[in-house]
Amino acid sequence: MKNTAHKLLTPIFLATLLATSNALQAKEELLMGSVAMDIPAVMYKRLHPLTEYLSKTLAMDISLKLSPNMKEAINEVAANNVHISYLTPVAYIKAHEKGQARIVAKTITKGRSSFQLMIVVKDDSPIKSIEDLNQKSFAFGDPAALLQRAVVVGSGITLDKFAEVKYLGHYDNIARGVMSGDFDAGIMKDTLVNKWQDKGLRVLYASPALPPYNIVVNGKVSEPLFEKIRSAFLQLDPEKPEHLKIIKSLDKRYTGFAKTTDEEYDVVRKLVAPFIK
Repeated sequence: MKNTAHKLLTPIFLATLLATSNALQAKEELLMGSVAMDIPAVMYKRLHPLTEYLSKTLAMDISLKLSPNMKEAINEVAANNVHISYLTPVAYIKAHEKGQARIVAKTITKGRSSFQLMIVVKDDSPIKSIEDLNQKSFAFGDPAALLQRAVVVGSGITLDKFAEVKYLGHYDNIARGVMSGDFDAGIMKDTLVNKWQDKGLRVLYASPALPPYNIVVNGKVSEPLFEKIRSAFLQLDPEKPEHLKIIKSLDKRYTGFAKTTDEEYDVVRKLVAPFIK
């Protein structure tokens, strides 16, 4: 009788043991996306330390699913194809509208949790007001950077008033273009304006304080998981060398992450509203 019971129990016991073992070994997998700030190979290098940190902190497998452009990055999180994503302010707003993406945290740049876009002219330029830009040449950065155009229109001039508009890619190219006289004015981020002001650039107009790049989750991430993800980002401490390395890998100007709310991005919503159909 004892032997019979042993034979009956053994397969059940082994099956239970195997199932328990598999459950312990299996980790939930999360996918992380991002706006395409660079080619995929470079974005992978920038984001990989962060995904390794999140995998360890959340005890989950985190894999990257990179998009070739901003439109795809927005669609991926809006359609719940990725769980976490690194987005621009405008990309977050669109993902929130399309798929109820939720904001987790915002980036901190050199200790600041907001930034400004500034219209600049050459220091000795006769241009003294926004009205003086009528029929002048203007330099933008990336054609996909909707917020740049929105800030210019918000300053009081429509794009059709310019005699010439060119997209030069990087802010340093804009600065050089204005400094050389190739363009009468251009738009730059505040952190880079500071670098060029001593070299002969003057600020003509500054936008309101704008919320920065951010981390979001898709609309189906559970509340407990949302809180764990947010905690993981807020716990990144720039005073710890191992954490600073992770933060700087994403962007060398970043110094951490901070709490934020959807309402903080209303200023951006108002600016870009005329451009979003």
